[in-house]
Amino acid sequence: MDDRRVVKVSKYLSKHLRHQPERIGLTLDAAGWVEIDTLIAAALAHGFRFTREELDHVVAANDKRRFAIDGSRIRASQGHSVSVDLGLPPTAPPPYLYHGTVAAALESIRAAGLKPMSRHDVHLSADRETATRVGARRGRPVVLAVDAGAMHRDGHVFQVSANGVWLTRAVPPRYLRFPGPR
Repeated sequence: MDDRRVVKVSKYLSKHLRHQPERIGLTLDAAGWVEIDTLIAAALAHGFRFTREELDHVVAANDKRRFAIDGSRIRASQGHSVSVDLGLPPTAPPPYLYHGTVAAALESIRAAGLKPMSRHDVHLSADRETATRVGARRGRPVVLAVDAGAMHRDGHVFQVSANGVWLTRAVPPRYLRFPGPR
């Protein structure tokens, strides 16, 4: 399977397992799962064909492990804008987590902190390198450190998804560490 096809199938899965399942007639269960055969049939009925083998390859080859398979079901690991409960237990975070963004967003972040925007949670990385890659998708990256230890002590809840992305409802400005001078 060539890289372009992998990317195309991955983007299709993200769109329909995270954001618009109804667009192709899918109904996710409360935890975000859908039967793989149902997904493949719905995609085909809407003009996008892929096989179970291609799906398995995309899931296995995705370095960010965006999708999880459980028997005959699949779901996105996190990043939903549709209502799902991933059933992730509260987990004590490491002392610091990281968030990749771009300079144009810093003024808003300084004022309001990190908000989930169209998603359910703010996504944080366990290391600066991952946060740098995330920020670079939108331009020159700026990495913010999040005092996750202090947030946790103050009662904020953290969860970690199957692919290692840390999730929390929001990050107030007082827990953020900005690089360099203002």
